[in-house]
Amino acid sequence: MLTVEDYRKIRIAQRDGLGIRAIARTLHHSRRKVRQALADAEPKPYTRTQPVTRPKLGAFLAIIQQILQDDQQAPRKQRHTAMQVFRRLVGEHQYRGGYDAVRRYIGLQVQASRPTFIPLDHPPGQRLEGDFGHIHVDYPDGRRLVPVLLLTWSFSHAPFALAVPSERLEAILAGMVAGLTFFDCVAKEVWWDNPTTLATAILRGRERRVQERYTALASHYRFEPRFCMPASGWEKPHVENRVYDLQRRWCTPVPRVQDDQELNTHLRRCCLAERKRTVAGQTQSIGQRWALDKAAAVTLPTHPFDPCVPAAGQVDHYQTVRYDKVRYSVPRHCTGLVTLKAYADRVAVVHRAQVVAEHPRNYQGRPQLDPRHYLVTLGRRPGALDHSNLYRQWQLPAAFAPLRAQLEARHGTSAGVRHYIRVLQLLAEHPLTRVQQAVEAALAGAAGESGGGGLALLDADLIGAHVERLRQGPAEGGPVLPDSAVPQGLRVPAPDLGRFNQLLTGSQDPAPSVPPASADSPPLSSPLGPPLPSSLLGDLAHA
Repeated sequence: MLTVEDYRKIRIAQRDGLGIRAIARTLHHSRRKVRQALADAEPKPYTRTQPVTRPKLGAFLAIIQQILQDDQQAPRKQRHTAMQVFRRLVGEHQYRGGYDAVRRYIGLQVQASRPTFIPLDHPPGQRLEGDFGHIHVDYPDGRRLVPVLLLTWSFSHAPFALAVPSERLEAILAGMVAGLTFFDCVAKEVWWDNPTTLATAILRGRERRVQERYTALASHYRFEPRFCMPASGWEKPHVENRVYDLQRRWCTPVPRVQDDQELNTHLRRCCLAERKRTVAGQTQSIGQRWALDKAAAVTLPTHPFDPCVPAAGQVDHYQTVRYDKVRYSVPRHCTGLVTLKAYADRVAVVHRAQVVAEHPRNYQGRPQLDPRHYLVTLGRRPGALDHSNLYRQWQLPAAFAPLRAQLEARHGTSAGVRHYIRVLQLLAEHPLTRVQQAVEAALAGAAGESGGGGLALLDADLIGAHVERLRQGPAEGGPVLPDSAVPQGLRVPAPDLGRFNQLLTGSQDPAPSVPPASADSPPLSSPLGPPLPSSLLGDLAHA
């Protein structure tokens, strides 16, 4: 076959006056080839002038076409390969030809049916694309595979990325709320693939049965939930490219972080840095185009969407309610049916329109029990304090261990444990820091008393009074002092209730109803003083 260089030499020889016979003799080509070179400046490519005849396949072409047509309705992983079509032709239709003819014909049919596309350009503020990417991250306890929710605007390519604990519905809701808050606006359409968490059923064409909570999210933010055709990821190419950016650019090398919060801070910095970049084929940066996206987008509502999945639960006799194969504890007064609000990172329990318990979300199946929920039952069964892992593994401040030891030393083992349990029961109504301060003040007062007098007054009532004064604060209850700060030997007279009668009757010389304190009055060894007798309390109520 002559090359372009051979054509050039032949045509130059003809230019220099040589005839066809002389050129063929000099350049060693046939006269037919010389005439072809003189007729055209370069060789013509080979073209088939007659259709290909497949005599051995001719009778089986209709069968092959029917098999390929039926495959369009079959699952992608259960469609015929060329070898399987060949086996069926041989076994079912007595085909006597070779495999190569079948393979070449099927290859031509597949190539002819390959889809083609039209370049699309979306207007600003119109479209947001969502997807998940996966990266490996090094935490202090080792390397883990982390799912990352990605959102990308189709016009500006502005991204958002958030590491989430799973790809469940509640994680998508939380990621969408965080992403829309990050963008401070909403697109008119949000596109996803067809995850079963969002599209519970694929109907005809682009019709979908959308999950109810995702529909509620779309209604709250006023966007249209849209989904790609099955196995058509190219319909949202921008977020697909962001998955590559996440893995190859933002998280290479493998990130080393302490927790998910540090990882999300890194991802947010990467998203903001992307706004300085200019996408190939554009003249404006991502940040400049993002300004156009935001100006045309929908504004956020006044309050964010609650990204939870509600569910009904039944409280059992262990004071727990089950959700997603995990049991979460509730206070003792909660009985019967309750409502669970499952978030990506926590589970809240609602009883009679009030949130009564909140636990970290657990995905490993371990029960999540709060010791404070069982304090009422613990008062009735004090033996559980030392025989239940719930309380043996309860991490309390260091002051609680010596408190129990001193209570048992003063009141005995059984009574001391009950006093200690009454102190623990304060945690059901007061924060741990407040109770801890009261315990430390009581222990300091007991340590400052000489001769064990402080230890004699150390009990649950004293600590409860300390907690109450801390709750009221200095403005209402006055400064809280440890027992050791009270001057020793101070004598306080008993109250004269006649002064109350004077205020009520207007009398100037009322007879004192209680004699004044004598020199034998007991000294005050506690800032709270001894409790009033019941007779005086009755007089106060009568007055």
